[in-house]
Order: sequence, then structure tokens, then C-alpha cells
Amino acid sequence: MTSKPSVLFVCVHNAGRSQMAAAFLTHLAGDSVEVRSAGSAPADQVNPAAVAAMREIGIDICAEIPRILTGDAVQRSDVVITMGCGDACPYFPGKQYLDWKLNDPAGRGIDAVRPIRDDIEKRVRGLLDELGIPARS
Repeated sequence: MTSKPSVLFVCVHNAGRSQMAAAFLTHLAGDSVEVRSAGSAPADQVNPAAVAAMREIGIDICAEIPRILTGDAVQRSDVVITMGCGDACPYFPGKQYLDWKLNDPAGRGIDAVRPIRDDIEKRVRGLLDELGIPARS
């Protein structure tokens, strides 16, 4: 891994789970980690319930745009974290792959998204520990 690790979060629509995870990692690690997110079939916009849930804790993701997953994004990442993209995720030797089993917030209200958000935050904090990067408060 390079001195500044690069993490790619991937889910199908890049509209909820991967956007929240990328926002948490950016918020907690600052510029100590290069952060990307993508989806195998990106949505037109970020899930409004995910935006609202993140806004509740002071993280604004309303300007984020879902992006298509590319082989280049995977190749440029040290750690690839999948969240339900299935067979669409390309595999490259030498990358660390993690699969986080998370509920999909698509079509759910904010009450259902909050526990998903909180689970993602815990996992991102654990990832930072694994990477040896202190989380900002």
C-alpha cells in the first residue's frame, strides 16, 4: 500500500451505502486517505433519505453525484469495499477486497436509514484502525 492509502466503496447504485461510507471516511480521515465511490448501475441522484440521515450528524452529501464503476477506479485503489455490487466488481491481484454486508437504504425512509448509517460509521472507524490512521473527531 502507498503512504496515502486509497479506498474505493462500491454498491449497485452509488446512491446510499457507498456515498455514506465515502463521506464518513473523508470526514474522519481528512486528506490522509484518498476516497472514491462508484456503482455498477449508478442512480440519477443520491438517495434523499441518505442525504437527510447524514445531514443529521453534520455531514453534507447533497452535492455528491453517483458514478459508474470502472476498472481504472479499482486499479487505482488499495482497498476495495463492496456493498452488494455482485459480479460487476472487477478483480485485480494485489488489492485488498472487503465485502460489507449492509442493508440497502433504497426506497426506505430515514428511520430505516439511520441504523445503516450508524453501522457504516462503525465499519469506517474499524477500517481506519486497520489502516493505522487516527480518526478525527
